[in-house]
Amino acid sequence: MQNGYSKSMKGGVRAETRCVLPRIMNVFEELKARGLLAQTTDEAKIEELLTKEKIKFYIGFDPTADSLHVGHFIAVMVMAHMQRAGHTPIALFGGGTGMIGDPSGKTDMRKMMTTDDIQHNIDCFVKQMSRFIDFGDGKAIMVNNADWLLNLNYVEFLRDIGVHFSVNRMLAAECYKQRLERGLSFFELNYMIMQSYDFLVLRQKYDCVLEMGGDDQWSNIIGGIELNRRVDGKEVYGLTFNLLLTSEGKKMGKTEGGAVWLDAEKTSPYEFYQYWRNTADADVINCLNMLTFVPVAQIQEYKSLEGSALNPVKELLAFEVTKLVHGEEEAAKAQETARALFSNAVSVENMPTAEITGEDFVDGAAPVADVLVKAGLAKSKGEGKRLIAQGGISVDEEKVTDQFATIPHSAFDKGHIVVKKGKKIFVKIVLA
Repeated sequence: MQNGYSKSMKGGVRAETRCVLPRIMNVFEELKARGLLAQTTDEAKIEELLTKEKIKFYIGFDPTADSLHVGHFIAVMVMAHMQRAGHTPIALFGGGTGMIGDPSGKTDMRKMMTTDDIQHNIDCFVKQMSRFIDFGDGKAIMVNNADWLLNLNYVEFLRDIGVHFSVNRMLAAECYKQRLERGLSFFELNYMIMQSYDFLVLRQKYDCVLEMGGDDQWSNIIGGIELNRRVDGKEVYGLTFNLLLTSEGKKMGKTEGGAVWLDAEKTSPYEFYQYWRNTADADVINCLNMLTFVPVAQIQEYKSLEGSALNPVKELLAFEVTKLVHGEEEAAKAQETARALFSNAVSVENMPTAEITGEDFVDGAAPVADVLVKAGLAKSKGEGKRLIAQGGISVDEEKVTDQFATIPHSAFDKGHIVVKKGKKIFVKIVLA
């Protein structure tokens, strides 16, 4: 075959037929096929922009913690898809908006942070983001909205920007409406105006024409589009992506110990791998589409699989996501450890580790319930006792049934013990 043609003989007549090669999807089609696309302000125009032009777009990240988490990872993947297609991401860090906090999806006002805390969190975000997005040679841009928000003259801002916002329309927005019954402060009411102003600044300074964000950001994005039109008569666009939800509509990325973080110090590569390895059958295909670069056509082949036939697909999901976040070496270690534990050939080399000290021992023994708290397997001593009473705890493969059981100091003579919670969660305990 040459140049996409094949030749055949039919009834003695030479026939030339065009081979139909699979068409490569553009980035808009890719986002749609992967189930990432939620809402657009002008679908036809946005697809045209993404297909025929190279544009600048932005996604905002408020520095509410010192690490990105799984919820952020959807946004990071969208940025990566867009950058691969030749578009320029602008990662906006909310040094200014983070002083208030986005009320979207929150039942109460966020805890206010100091400027030092916010800057520390931004520094952590910048370091992590650089692992996923190429910021070299102008391929992507980092900005901090503190640069233009913190020095605003309040009265001038109200006259120039606030005048374009209708309070009635703002209160009708979903992000505010759900808070009205519990109480919405004037402080938080300003968040939409500030985020909208970000879009105006980025368009004026960088010619940014598209804002992207999670579907809970729709109202804020619309605010920015309207502000650009009212101030400068410029057309800009908005696109939201779906949040990472289970088939039951619940947010993913939470465990008993809290959020699933992208920082290895907060969620170890093994724990991270195990989270995805234990994904429910109904959610595996969706997670593969949204969180990996595994080709859509390949993922389609897995849709008919059920039960144990999905286990290799779950391993693929866990390995690919862990590789993106922690690197291929850590992903391989986590997979090896998980397989060993699953086959009961327990290998402690790459197992999550926790330390206890001499102060944790009373009369030469450490209470198991206290060790569970130290290991992060229980939030409190009371919860630890309940886990023991329910038969869910083993120490060195021996089930513990007494809520007041202790571990003698001599158990550490071999260097460590292994505590198991349920069937799949193992932690190596060492004596510091």
